[in-house]
Amino acid sequence: MAEYRRTRNALPEGEFVALRDAVLGSKWVAKSQLNGSFQTSRGFGMIFTEAGRPQVLEQLPQLAPFLEAAMQGPAEKRLQPFWKRGQPPRPNAWYLNLLLVGAAGGVGTHIDGTLAGPAQVELATPRVVSVLYLQVPKCRGGELVLARGAKLKGVIHPTERTLVHFRGDLEHQVRALVNPAPDAARASLVLEQYHFAPEALARLPTFRLDSRARFRLALEAAAQRPAPPLDFEKKPPPA
Repeated sequence: MAEYRRTRNALPEGEFVALRDAVLGSKWVAKSQLNGSFQTSRGFGMIFTEAGRPQVLEQLPQLAPFLEAAMQGPAEKRLQPFWKRGQPPRPNAWYLNLLLVGAAGGVGTHIDGTLAGPAQVELATPRVVSVLYLQVPKCRGGELVLARGAKLKGVIHPTERTLVHFRGDLEHQVRALVNPAPDAARASLVLEQYHFAPEALARLPTFRLDSRARFRLALEAAAQRPAPPLDFEKKPPPA
């Protein structure tokens, strides 16, 4: 049974370059908002449902071709054994994450479940996880390692413009870069794709941006606003 699929040159080069430049140049990039094994990484995230997809594209229109490629119906179907290849439930909630891994280290072993808490569905995992490699530094390391229990399922060497789909219940890690340049970063877009029952779906925001840059940007915006005039002189009481 296939546990993952890989597509090289998944996007036309022009669309890929526009997407990479827009995402990596985004004002939202900051230290990762995720906890645990992600604490040495940087990036930003977005929760959204089908109703919130237009708001995602308002923030970054260049994401459109990636979402189209990652959210295609056959993605999960191709990860099922042939005797189970019916029509899998269509995902209805997503967590999009820009993941930047640099000289500080990799990402430890984990199973994705970012929306389990907000949806209040304990141990919920994605149906499928999709990864597009945006930038790969010229050094060793940075591999995506997939496992089920003690059984290794795959080691994927990152390659720019490659799209990987893997089953959402797999354990995985990102190996640290080996002797990278101080400013080197392995950059990928990660899309966790979920299917929730209506009551759980209703608990999710249609769109929410998660970024630790939001406080910094709010301070910068406040600093640019003119200060209101202050009058410390005591005014005489009315006659």
